[in-house]
Amino acid sequence: MNYIIIGAAIVAIAVSVVISVVITRKRVNRSAESRIAEYQNEVITKHCEEVQSIYNMMRGWRHDYKNHIQVMRASLEMGNLTELSDYLGELSADLNTVDTLIKTGNVMADAILNSKLALCKARNIPCEVTATIPEECSVNDVELCVIIGNLLDNAIEACEKIEDKTQSFIRVYIGAFKNQFYISVSNSMIGTPVKKGKVYKSSKGEDHGFGLMRVDSIAGKYNGFVNRQFEEGVFATEIMLPFVQSK
Repeated sequence: MNYIIIGAAIVAIAVSVVISVVITRKRVNRSAESRIAEYQNEVITKHCEEVQSIYNMMRGWRHDYKNHIQVMRASLEMGNLTELSDYLGELSADLNTVDTLIKTGNVMADAILNSKLALCKARNIPCEVTATIPEECSVNDVELCVIIGNLLDNAIEACEKIEDKTQSFIRVYIGAFKNQFYISVSNSMIGTPVKKGKVYKSSKGEDHGFGLMRVDSIAGKYNGFVNRQFEEGVFATEIMLPFVQSK
């Protein structure tokens, strides 16, 4: 009888442990799902803000376009052809600045870079970009946008915390370097970034940092290299990815 009781107790304990583990896993999974959902909501919010910024810029261009037409009509009606010719020359030069600012050779990269540039302009953050996407680039378009988008989001977020925007800056270089695909993003910042061991973490806490994780994951997928450094108010991230091997 004692053996039966002891056996039943052991079974009961085992069942209890299994149930506890299952419940814990479900809680962990739900917690992870909620954090991922929160991160996705943040990304969507940022994208909506960027689209709104571009929309406002387009509305400004449309308003200016109407004014230009009125000025040219007035010059034409008064017979001021020389004045009209000069105005058209000035307008042509101005339209060159309205055109897509960044042309990398990759449509998706152009879209994400120009949207971030528009966002920087709206927030008075100086941003310099030099970018060319080589044909030998190994990452696909979606992965490329994930890397660029996350790096620039972090840079913009850091610059927003600087009250004096004349002290803020973002510099981006994308291209070929030492026979590899090279991405460099540096930005000004205040304070000291959060660091755990040799790895910099998101300043938002443990429940964030999914963007950094995605960047590291993509780099690891292609046996790439990620280097993050902080020195004297400047944070820099470098990513090097091997070019795709030609057949």
